[in-house]
Parts: sequence; structure tokens; C-alpha cells
Amino acid sequence: MSDDISNETFRKNMLDEIKKIQNELSELKKIKKTVRKTASKKKVVKRKPARKTASKKKVVKRKPARKTASKKKVVKRKPARKTASKKKVVKRKPARSNKSKRKARR
Repeated sequence: MSDDISNETFRKNMLDEIKKIQNELSELKKIKKTVRKTASKKKVVKRKPARKTASKKKVVKRKPARKTASKKKVVKRKPARKTASKKKVVKRKPARSNKSKRKARR
């Protein structure tokens, strides 16, 4: 019987200890919550991020090489005259057949 009594007292003591520890834990949790609420966090000033690379300069593209020299415009010559333009032939008056009329005018 003495063993039963000692076991029961031991259990009671252990349960009491467990309850005390649980109470302390709950109090600690309450304290933590209140501390979190009241403590204001300091604002951290963020630094500018480092430049990863220097800014790339714009590359000026060269004009492509000319494949061939630009062809000059060929001035076309006037076509050769096939024949010289024919001059108009002035027709002579036919000779007078009557000599008698000439003598009369003089």
C-alpha cells in the first residue's frame, strides 16, 4: 500500500509541476504579444542598388558599302540622219516660146 500512496503523491506532484509550467508559458506568451504590439519598428533606410553595368553607349551604324559605283546616266545621241534633207528645188520658169512678144516689150 505504501507503494500506491507514494505513486499517487508522485503523480500529483508531477501534475502540479506541469500545471505551473503551463501557466508560466501562457504568461510568457502574453508578455511577448504585448511587447510586439508596443515596440515600434525602426524604419530601415534602403540603399540604392549598385549599378550592374555602365550604361551602354548607342552604336552608330555605318552606311552599308556601295555594291557598285552608281551608274551615270547615259545621254543618248540624236540618231544620225538617214539622208540629208532634200532642198526644195525651185523650178525655173519655162522659156518663152514666142520671140515676137519679147521684141514688142522693148
